[in-house]
Amino acid sequence: MNLAFNYDQSILNLRNTKLSLNELNLVSKNIEIKNLKNKFEIKGDFENKNSVLSDNNIDLFIKPFFKDLDVKKIKLNSKNDFSFELSQKFKVQNLNIVSKIQLQELFIANNLKLKSFFPKINENIKLLNHNLEINYGKEGFTSSGDGDFQLQNNIDKISYLIKSKNNKFNFSSSINIKDNPFYISFLNYEKNEKNELIINLKGKKRFDNKITFESISVTEKNNKIKIEGLTLDKNFKITNLKKAKINLLDKENKKNQFDLSQKKNSYFLKGSSFNANNLIQQLIDDENDLNIINKNFKLDIDILELVLDKDHTLDNFKGYLSFNNQKIVNGRLIGNFSKNKELRFTVKTNGNEKITTLYLDQAEPIIKRYKFIKGFKEGSLDFYSSKKSNQSTSTLKVYDFKLNELPLLTKILTLASLQGIADILSGEGIRFDEFEMNFTNKNNLMNIDEIYAIGPAISILMDGYVEKNRIVSLRGTLVPATTINKFIGSLPVLGKILVGSKTGEGVFGV
Repeated sequence: MNLAFNYDQSILNLRNTKLSLNELNLVSKNIEIKNLKNKFEIKGDFENKNSVLSDNNIDLFIKPFFKDLDVKKIKLNSKNDFSFELSQKFKVQNLNIVSKIQLQELFIANNLKLKSFFPKINENIKLLNHNLEINYGKEGFTSSGDGDFQLQNNIDKISYLIKSKNNKFNFSSSINIKDNPFYISFLNYEKNEKNELIINLKGKKRFDNKITFESISVTEKNNKIKIEGLTLDKNFKITNLKKAKINLLDKENKKNQFDLSQKKNSYFLKGSSFNANNLIQQLIDDENDLNIINKNFKLDIDILELVLDKDHTLDNFKGYLSFNNQKIVNGRLIGNFSKNKELRFTVKTNGNEKITTLYLDQAEPIIKRYKFIKGFKEGSLDFYSSKKSNQSTSTLKVYDFKLNELPLLTKILTLASLQGIADILSGEGIRFDEFEMNFTNKNNLMNIDEIYAIGPAISILMDGYVEKNRIVSLRGTLVPATTINKFIGSLPVLGKILVGSKTGEGVFGV
């Protein structure tokens, strides 16, 4: 430490002070210390230039104010005015600090689970070339600033205001994203990387680790999302949402226009159009991906046009779903493909048993999503499931459908039938009159008691099991020339001997 000082009665002035603290060089024009008998009153200033804070200095100067931040690197210039009182027992009171900072670099470890929104997110969040002002005193802590912001590959802009008092934080921020992606998976929305997208946030964080967003708005040209009263728990699951308004074109160039509003413990989803294509696929791939709501509630739905995929839509999609412990416990949904074709979905829980039914006059938009089924066309679907504890017993039936792609052996066997030859040559696929599968599910294991499919060209009879994401094991019989076998089976006495009495059996098979 180098300094000049002047002592006059009870006042000590330190001028032109130069000091090094933990290898951090600081300069002060003036520091004044007053002896007030039972305490000291201290005020002054200090500044630093092009300082790179070590881990020790980060713990000393940053952690007390930002306990939740894992700061990796910080380089800055700062000018600071301070004042505080020091008791005879060296207890600091009435501390006030006003800092103006040129933040050249700040690297923070990215502990936020935001990859679903920012697909090219980095391990560290970087703030570059920020002008930052910090005020700390008995009224709490206030920080405001703006500058460059690098969360993904390219640099964006950010401005922010943070106020803290009694372990409660109020914050507002505006983020301008231009040459980076932004994605909302369940809406199948993706920003055009060359367009500018603006995110405005305003909210508060309480001592119980809950975060409440009073308002969130996302704007990209004519695409707009506005959310009010969104509360997240410490695991970033939704515990409350007052209102949402969606108006955007998604990746498939489909219009999404609907509102979500809250009344007591019920929500109302109402609008002119909603593209559910990507949402349905996520539910099929892994329903846990949508396990983001930590709240029991009822959802009433009224959508004029619900898009299932590029070829199928439902009109007047209405009904309700009741959620308990993040699971659907009761519900009824209905929608119309056309005047005579519809979708019906029901869930009913009685005690420890939950019964689920699904009927589709057009099965294609659901069945074709399963990767192991190729070229499914037409057909209707009827599904029933009863679940007790963690085990379910289900029956799936599909009627009057075609498969365009079949394994090579199956194709060869269909050539034993004139109908099979006609189906293959026409390119319309192999026809089936009926498919039925009876199975049970427990945890990740599906036991298939019986699968049978009957068509004019070929029939299939199988059983086996499926262990999720590990193995599919099926065995059974493929019976070609079903029509011929039916004719033989209809012959008195001889038919029963040659073909048998069970559906799907034949004179020969593999």
